[in-house]
Amino acid sequence: MEGASAEAASGSMVPGVSPAIYGEEDFRRIADLIHAETGIVLSERKKMLAYSRLAPLVRRSGLTSFGAFLDALGHDPTTFTEVVAALTTNHTYFHREPHHFDHFENVVRPALLAREQGGAPVRIWSAGCSTGEEIFTLLMVLAGPSREEGLRIARGRILALASDISVNALAGARAASYPAGALDALPEELRRLWCTPVTVGGEQRLAIDPALVAMVRFRVLNLMGEWPMSRAFDVIFCRNVMIYFDLPTKERLVERFARQLIPGGYLYIGHSERVSGPASALLEPVGPTIYRRSGAA
Repeated sequence: MEGASAEAASGSMVPGVSPAIYGEEDFRRIADLIHAETGIVLSERKKMLAYSRLAPLVRRSGLTSFGAFLDALGHDPTTFTEVVAALTTNHTYFHREPHHFDHFENVVRPALLAREQGGAPVRIWSAGCSTGEEIFTLLMVLAGPSREEGLRIARGRILALASDISVNALAGARAASYPAGALDALPEELRRLWCTPVTVGGEQRLAIDPALVAMVRFRVLNLMGEWPMSRAFDVIFCRNVMIYFDLPTKERLVERFARQLIPGGYLYIGHSERVSGPASALLEPVGPTIYRRSGAA
């Protein structure tokens, strides 16, 4: 859910669902629901956004009001998942915030490869991966400019986890093909080595190399819920996910990330996000929105 938000969309009415059946109490229930489930805060100015996103689901359900629809959600996990997906917008792109990938390439990558060559497993997590642009940029940078070395790296003891709350976003990530122009921001050499032109439905696209796709485990995961991972990570990217959370939620989440890193591991967050609260004692800043877990690597 990288860049997940409740950003303003069209507030136009949805055919078949009258706004008259959507009141303040309905919006408050929706706002409380999305906050409890995802940590995202829906302000009052998002009232019509919530209507425009959920009205099609209400219409499809055959129920006559938002209240009845919300009452039924507790008995319908599938529709509940669709509500969460409808109220979160996934926005990301390749090579976003390039200084993060420069730091990863120049500082972190050599240490990870040394660990892997020494027989230690390496674990990378893209938390809120959206449609996969972040994790595949990261793996192309990790694989590097040598095809031979990159394939050896891909066959090694390196595992990448890409998680998101949105089933639809993860389906896009698993597909691992993108409009050709979407990869223009990548260094040309990486794009040439690790992407293959394909035609899908008459559209020219670029497919990510299967060797890199095979490194990734895609999982539906709500960051506000339980985390099933038992082992710590060397690197965690969670960028532009927390900007719509309230401060207590942000601080709890960053602390959880810090404790999920190995000593010496790295956390990358979005350009407008900051580390505060208990995590400040566990993470030291080493670059713009880049933090290192305290302790020896």
